[in-house]
Amino acid sequence: MAVHSDPVRTQSPGTGKAAVATTDAIAGDGTGSTPGKAGRTTGEPGLGARLAPYLLLLPATVATIGLLGWPLLKTVLLSFQNLNKRQFIQHLTEWNGFDNYKEQLTDSEFWTVTGRTIGFTAVNVVLIMVGGTLIGLLLNRLGTRMRLALSVALVLAWAMPVVAATTVYTWLFDQNFGVVDWFLDQLGWHSMAHFNWYSGEYSTFFVIVLLIVWMSIPFVAINMYAALTTIPKELYEAARMDGAGPVKTFTAVVFPSLKPFFLATTFLEIIWVFKAFTQVYLINHGGPDGLTRTLPVHAFLEGIGAQRFGAGSAIAVLTILMLAALMSYYFRIILKQEDEL
Repeated sequence: MAVHSDPVRTQSPGTGKAAVATTDAIAGDGTGSTPGKAGRTTGEPGLGARLAPYLLLLPATVATIGLLGWPLLKTVLLSFQNLNKRQFIQHLTEWNGFDNYKEQLTDSEFWTVTGRTIGFTAVNVVLIMVGGTLIGLLLNRLGTRMRLALSVALVLAWAMPVVAATTVYTWLFDQNFGVVDWFLDQLGWHSMAHFNWYSGEYSTFFVIVLLIVWMSIPFVAINMYAALTTIPKELYEAARMDGAGPVKTFTAVVFPSLKPFFLATTFLEIIWVFKAFTQVYLINHGGPDGLTRTLPVHAFLEGIGAQRFGAGSAIAVLTILMLAALMSYYFRIILKQEDEL
């Protein structure tokens, strides 16, 4: 359709002459803005607008570098030093290159502790994810009052300080005054009346695993319930109409919809369990006979306990490198998923 511009006559106040303007000149390019302002309206944001997000992130970035980056840098530097009790007292700096790393990588005890840590992490993560998922599904099916009561109990367990929770578990499984031994004795297992849970490797690990799982399940369960609320009810109805049972509904509806949640939560739990120190150390100090040492406890006992600070720092750096390799694999999966979307 052709658009005609009709002349519009206006009276010039200064000269009395008629000035002719067209509707095209008034309308400009059809957007209602004058040609002079079009560039500013449709152009790119200014320098201040582009820098604003980075300026807002700057305080948190500086605080993170100061609180985390500097200690990490000092740990890396210490791992290249021969820093024992003598050097520490005399304030001597003796660089020994990669000797601390060579010592650990050729030490059979280091690899034994590493394998134990991997197995310990795998058992905990499987129990945490399975238990948290089941409780999350339960929260999604309960009524309002029961869901509120269970959620409060989960939050209280999750919010308890680690040292306090570890102390309570130590008392519960005490050989002479523990409630667990008394309860098992009352059930008829009289051989458990004064059982020492901390005398063996597996019984000690049982207490530690129970503690870590008890403290970690609430995080998975609450997040699982929150994620379940995002699934449309129509998907559940369609699954029921197709005759799918609870297991089939979970594998065909819930898991595919919440796959990113499961992936992210699993990797978070792997990191948290892998670097768990307080629970393992306070229960039995890595004993008996060092049989419950994990990498964080091993680094502490070698560094602070034996006053071999360089060796302890090297173990800590190797632990960080293992977690970094694991996280690189996780980020690769995330990027692959984003490319598929």
